[in-house]
Amino acid sequence: MPWTPKTTTPILTKRIPSAPYGDPKDRHIVRYDEYARTGGYEGLRKALTMKPEDVVAEVKDAGLRGRGGAGFPTGLKWTFLPKHDPANPQPRYLAVNADESEPGTFKDRLLMDFDPHLMLEGIAIACYACRLTKAYVYIRGEYYHQAMVLEEAIKEAYAKGVFGQQGLMNGAANASGGGGEKWSVECHVHRGAGAYICGEETALLESLEGKRGWPRIKPPFPAVKGLFGRPTIINNVETLAHLPSIIENGKQWFLNQGVQGSAGTKLFGVSGHVNKPGLFEFDLGIPLSTLVNQYCGGMRGGKKFKGAIAGGISTGILGPDQFDAEMDFGIGPKYNVLGLGTACPTIFDEDTDMVMVARNLARFFKHESCGQCTPCREGSGWLYQLMTRIERGEGRTKDLDLALEIATGMGAMPGTTICGLADGNNWAVRTIINKYRDEFESRVRPTYVSVTVGAGAG
Repeated sequence: MPWTPKTTTPILTKRIPSAPYGDPKDRHIVRYDEYARTGGYEGLRKALTMKPEDVVAEVKDAGLRGRGGAGFPTGLKWTFLPKHDPANPQPRYLAVNADESEPGTFKDRLLMDFDPHLMLEGIAIACYACRLTKAYVYIRGEYYHQAMVLEEAIKEAYAKGVFGQQGLMNGAANASGGGGEKWSVECHVHRGAGAYICGEETALLESLEGKRGWPRIKPPFPAVKGLFGRPTIINNVETLAHLPSIIENGKQWFLNQGVQGSAGTKLFGVSGHVNKPGLFEFDLGIPLSTLVNQYCGGMRGGKKFKGAIAGGISTGILGPDQFDAEMDFGIGPKYNVLGLGTACPTIFDEDTDMVMVARNLARFFKHESCGQCTPCREGSGWLYQLMTRIERGEGRTKDLDLALEIATGMGAMPGTTICGLADGNNWAVRTIINKYRDEFESRVRPTYVSVTVGAGAG
């Protein structure tokens, strides 16, 4: 049965057109006046008429899951915060993860490039709902242009009374008797320095504090003891961008999109061997083959599909028989990958050397490991050496088993490393070897066991 989208109008990309809803050539930076004129900040205005706990409940019941990679329920994460005490106000923070460093991922970049106020409105809603006093947008160091666009948008938001000591939307609250409360939020941009590991939430907090970006041991979790030792929520750019429409239209509207367990729409940034790479917005659950064939113009040069990294290299790889994989949060156990990740697939055609791909992935993880944990630091180095040896044709069959043993040892035992980088390395290497075993075996020599026969048997 052919897949048909439930969403007939774009939600996140209504002002930054993407196929099939518009021409990407019409994209431009949306300033405050245009954003407000096209319905912007209506979700925030509605939120300010509600009690903060009701906003949290609405997001929780809508089933919004994090769009940064892990897919954790957003509203549930918010409930982990300690209860706000009006009699003893203390700083509480929102850290926005805009450190989009996962190879092949560029969805958040487009939001910050062209429609920054959508994220800023989401920031304001999240801060009001969770009683957070300051928001820090931790943006990837290479995103220089995006940081400048964001700085300008924040200035506009301050000038229009969205942020600042006067209170959100110039102190607007109780506009319709809904029990809203005045709340003030400050918002700042912090640029990273190009470290992949700082995409991990606690490494991000360490970097924000001016320290080396090393992941922290948990517990305590950030919601209890995060930035500067205070309760902190970390949300992704795309996750926050969904909040205005959820609050404005209600939870059931959001649940009606997507599929069971994966509500709403998702940004899909497609790259690799397709005729028309780009950013698309569809309901969660779209088959990868539909995304490629119907909206990306098919495989480049009419070649066959060989595989795809579904949503960032740490999620593992989809094999040649998994082209119809449904792009939703249930993809992990069904297709033997870690998960949906960022949902920005990189497509490989039939001419791709998968041994070379494995070596390149191993090189990336070796380079980006912070070196804090022994299994990750040493294991990533050994995997890179083994993949390099096999690619050169110098490996033996035992090297394949050794690589799988090292990879599994790095990521199969929870708690052996502080963060998930080793686990991502495990999934990337292990899935590519298992799903393309014949290709690897053709590049190695048999391992022979030498037997020494003793002289003078009797």
